[in-house]
Amino acid sequence: MLTSKQPQPDLASPSPTPGSGSPITPASATATTRPGNAVERRTAWLGSSIQVEGKISSNEDLQIDGTVEGPISLQGKKLTVGRTAQLKSEILAREVIVYGKVHGNLRALDRVVLMKDGSVIGDITTSRIMIEDGAHFKGKIEIDRSKRASDTDLESVGAPAATGAR
Repeated sequence: MLTSKQPQPDLASPSPTPGSGSPITPASATATTRPGNAVERRTAWLGSSIQVEGKISSNEDLQIDGTVEGPISLQGKKLTVGRTAQLKSEILAREVIVYGKVHGNLRALDRVVLMKDGSVIGDITTSRIMIEDGAHFKGKIEIDRSKRASDTDLESVGAPAATGAR
């Protein structure tokens, strides 16, 4: 019988409490946050009160809302520069989305998006770029049609050269 597939807690409660949500809402929320879910992406986050001086490298997406001085290398991942972020960094990532301020060169293997309140002072090298009205940009843009960065590109932002062993 199809009704036997109802979650047991919903069948056990004789009357809903006032203001409680439907039983579908918690089940949906659990499905979207479950660790094995195919749509979930791991994103590391540096909060607005964090200040970093030094090299940052990661193998997962990263959102920065704080202050960073030093190179940032995300091996084929996405960097989101939050509204409160202030970066003085050379950046290498697959994708860079800028809502805050960046002072330094950007190299994105796929694309750069400069949002309306974002600011970049430095050169941008990428395959695709989008700059919204109201954004601030000072530097030059180079459209690079190659699919992947070379080892020398990785070294230019302070990351070790890629090798066969990991």
